[in-house]
Amino acid sequence: MNVNFSHRSVLLDEAVEALNIRPDGIYVDGTAGGGGHSFAVASKLTEGLLVAIDQDENAIAAATARLAPLGERARVVRNNFSNLTEVLEECGIEEIDGLLLDLGVSSHQLDEAERGFSYQNDAPLDMRMDQRKSETARDVVNTYSEEELKRIIYTYGEERFSGRIAAKIVAAREKAPIETTCELADLIKSAIPAAARDGGHHPAKRTFQALRIHLNGELDVIVPAIESAVAHMRKGGRIAIITFHSLEDRIVKQTFARLASGCTCPKNLPICVCGKKPLVKVISRKPILPSSAELEENPRSRSAKLRVAEKI
Repeated sequence: MNVNFSHRSVLLDEAVEALNIRPDGIYVDGTAGGGGHSFAVASKLTEGLLVAIDQDENAIAAATARLAPLGERARVVRNNFSNLTEVLEECGIEEIDGLLLDLGVSSHQLDEAERGFSYQNDAPLDMRMDQRKSETARDVVNTYSEEELKRIIYTYGEERFSGRIAAKIVAAREKAPIETTCELADLIKSAIPAAARDGGHHPAKRTFQALRIHLNGELDVIVPAIESAVAHMRKGGRIAIITFHSLEDRIVKQTFARLASGCTCPKNLPICVCGKKPLVKVISRKPILPSSAELEENPRSRSAKLRVAEKI
């Protein structure tokens, strides 16, 4: 098993600062990865606790090794961050002081060719973040209907040529199953007009993103995780979330805004009758972006955005 998560965590200093860490607080890193963010948070604790969660087997091994020197200040749990309540119950925790999420695919998952996340390395079509799942990207590509493939690629990849790509996939698989990342990437490239390929991005980028998001239910878990965190958060606790594309960022922004507004009454009512009060205040009205130094050091951080909310 390869557990080399050596890359620098994106927006590391900004995320740690955003959590406004108390030395005796209880914090959750819902996307532990190699433990970079987790280590930085736990290092600021004295009597506190950091719970590091990840669903990826390799990430669990890497985070466990990285956090071992911190002893009882850190605990590693294999689960999905959407099951926050379940994890806290298992750990005997009622309230937390902060949650950090670094959404999307990790650099390690992209770099480990055999995981099938990258269109730049030939590997079996897998894309599972949790390898205990039975369905893989190969299953999606080879068994879903053309209409469903079109919907997934358009919805989660924002790909305007989703119909052409879905049709190419279905036509190709009638001759033989599509087995590898390079097979799929070449198919996608052939479906996109040459004039539309000049944008700096690989033609397969959006489709691979879409398949990965669908397979792992990445967007479905964001709102439940935020709401669960708020329910378990002490007053003054912070939620810090790093996103990497517009779909994730929009969900985080809208969820924070909804929880900060409280009242859900129709705007034409003269007074509030629902009685709902704001649960959080938004700390970052505009997203926090990587510094020029970080962008130079780590080009993968260029699309990262950090948003922060505080329990009131």
